[in-house]
Amino acid sequence: MHRNTTNAIQNHVKAIINQINTSSISVKDILPIDILEKHINHTDGRDRVYTPSVTIWSLLSQVLSEDQSCQSAVTKTIAHFITQGKNPPSSNTAAYCKARARLQESALSGIAHDVASELEKQSPSNWSWKDKCIKLIDGSTISMPDTSANQELYPQSACQKKGIGFPIARIAAIVSYATGSILEFAIGSFKGKEASELALIRRFLPTFNQGDVAIADSYYANYFMMAYLIEEKVDFVFPMYHARRYDFRKGVRLGKKDHVVIWRKPEKPDWMDKETYARLPACLKLREVAIERKNKGFRSQSKILVTTFLDAKEVHRENLSELYSYRWHIELDLRSIKDVMHMDILRGKTPEMVHKEIWAHVLAYNLIRTIMAHAAIQFDKHPRQLSFKLTLQLVSSFRDANILHEQYYYLLKAIVTREVGNRSGRYEPRRIKRRPKPWDLLLKPRAFYHLEVI
Repeated sequence: MHRNTTNAIQNHVKAIINQINTSSISVKDILPIDILEKHINHTDGRDRVYTPSVTIWSLLSQVLSEDQSCQSAVTKTIAHFITQGKNPPSSNTAAYCKARARLQESALSGIAHDVASELEKQSPSNWSWKDKCIKLIDGSTISMPDTSANQELYPQSACQKKGIGFPIARIAAIVSYATGSILEFAIGSFKGKEASELALIRRFLPTFNQGDVAIADSYYANYFMMAYLIEEKVDFVFPMYHARRYDFRKGVRLGKKDHVVIWRKPEKPDWMDKETYARLPACLKLREVAIERKNKGFRSQSKILVTTFLDAKEVHRENLSELYSYRWHIELDLRSIKDVMHMDILRGKTPEMVHKEIWAHVLAYNLIRTIMAHAAIQFDKHPRQLSFKLTLQLVSSFRDANILHEQYYYLLKAIVTREVGNRSGRYEPRRIKRRPKPWDLLLKPRAFYHLEVI
């Protein structure tokens, strides 16, 4: 890392901490001013309390708080105005809610993308793998309030009765292994045509760069997804799909349980048009290799990987095993934004507000990742060694404690004092110890129970 780059990063960190310490509403010190000016529309002309900048900062404080209500965001705005010697706005949330409605979803998504892009440009080369950018791919689901507008765009699961379920949206993300930032993010319906994770990720294929390495689970190890990635000159490491057969006695042998084989193009799927199907190659040359995952005290487990790294001397078995172990990080990243930042259950009553709420979470998440990256650069660490939750807690504490501007260094130092363990491949069964309270389940709309009482 050059001295000029390091100084620039440190100056930007100081601006961020200055923003946190003074609880300033303006976001010009948190985000580069050129990014904000690029996406915020200032053509309204009216003298409003909730300007676009104020609204974005209030929305960020809302999604980063334990209490994610609009009232909580308004009270923070009131506190800021009072501490600045200004007349505070009303405690009524109507003005803030209208300001949120005026914000463009494209502005929030654009800022979130640009923050992640700038962070990637600042990351040192030693965070990459053989000078290649590693991109992790995965998806999940989130729920939202049961309103007719949400149900229309994001229907509930078919196994739930009408009136007792919640709308479900499918999300898919591409995350940088180096910085942990969300590079691309898609929102789609849980069911219906083109509603799978693969369909959402296909939107982002042109955004991959030549030489990138994509890592995902076995769901992505299908012919057409791999053909798309090869077309974009992107390497990948996927585990073999469980239903696909393999035979190490065939193909070009590279070593024990390691060979290069030819995959033939299957029949055209219903979702693909004839032109695209004809354009894709009739066969793919791929490498299949078995790796052993060993955990002390447990029986070793074997897994078959499929990859475009065909040269066993340049990328050997241990390299592929290491690359695939990085996939677990996106599980933790999605857990951070869903559980730690409470994005798993949204509050928006309309799809428009749901989308803005999601992008506010993504932007806030990328800003936290930015501070983690600055701390890692300052103290020669890798961001994956640092705790996201600890960083979030420290940022909140520094803001509330009103730490002096010159002491921003200690925030970064506190972030790196506790390193997370090597959590590659860790498996925790989805079981809970504490029993829920013995209330009956809601089996029909609540209004019917009210009629029974009457």
